[in-house]
Amino acid sequence: MSSGNQDTVLAVKDLRTHLFTKMGVVKAVDGVTFDLKRGETLGIVGESGSGKSMTAMSLFRLLPSGGRTVSGSVNLEGEELLTKSESEMRQIRGRRMSMILQDPQSSLDPVFTVGTQLMEALRIQEPAPRKELRKRAVDILRSVNVADPERRVDNYPHQMSGGMKQRVVGGIAISGQPTVLVADEPTTALDVTIQSQYMELLNEIKEATNLSIIFITHDMGIVASMCDRVMVMYSGRIVESGSVREIFNNPQHPYTKALMASVPTIDRKTERLFSIEGTPPPLWDLPTGCRFAPRCPVAMDRCMGEYPPTVSLVAPDGVAHEAACWLAGDADHE
Repeated sequence: MSSGNQDTVLAVKDLRTHLFTKMGVVKAVDGVTFDLKRGETLGIVGESGSGKSMTAMSLFRLLPSGGRTVSGSVNLEGEELLTKSESEMRQIRGRRMSMILQDPQSSLDPVFTVGTQLMEALRIQEPAPRKELRKRAVDILRSVNVADPERRVDNYPHQMSGGMKQRVVGGIAISGQPTVLVADEPTTALDVTIQSQYMELLNEIKEATNLSIIFITHDMGIVASMCDRVMVMYSGRIVESGSVREIFNNPQHPYTKALMASVPTIDRKTERLFSIEGTPPPLWDLPTGCRFAPRCPVAMDRCMGEYPPTVSLVAPDGVAHEAACWLAGDADHE
């Protein structure tokens, strides 16, 4: 899926991040390759435990205890991040690459006002007099559609609604004017109306700044409204990728099809929502064949014994469409 052209701001190649635990080696990210273009929103979708968040944390080199990126490349605008020192990474995090986490409660400190927290983020990036930092903090709150920002800048997190706190977290994330913003399920804790407003806000910021966004979610509905391209992850690997239109109109991997079927639609009357039977395999004890095979309704003997190669498909929109399945594109699988 690599194009390698000058519009690519982030190029990830064969990324492998393992967790070394008592149970064994957990292959949380197992050979992930993708590009992110300037001004693009790339969705990463999959069930819990598919490797979405660990992929994001690997980009920032913020791994849990026992976690290590064992191989691969993360290239940000021509610079390799995996070989940088921790102090060099601190210069990149928040400035050139920033992140919004799914729970604003854990991102904001309850004992400081949101203005103080915004000013601190700004001061780290570019020291300035307090008065100037406060003015910029108010401007950022205004840019993320916080009403009455001159007053709200002195609020504590508990004085704000969940939606407003998530806007503040978003404001902190874009305060350094990053090239890449990673949003890890940022709408999960919000109700549907606030979700919609928040996604609209992210789109407005993207349009205004030409920001590149990686949007991590388990919700195909959000992918449809937010993203240009999508990668479907399962058990640490990308099983399908392509433009949102192509993936929705012509899904090739049985897992993608199952995810699509589990999205309720207005025009489809059903007694019971579709669910994917079974559970993903443990990441410390992966099967040799396709990792989805034990749950797959069309699995063949070959699927159990050999991991399928990634097949490139002809997509009408010209955007690379790839799937790792023996049946993708009705390929010859005899």
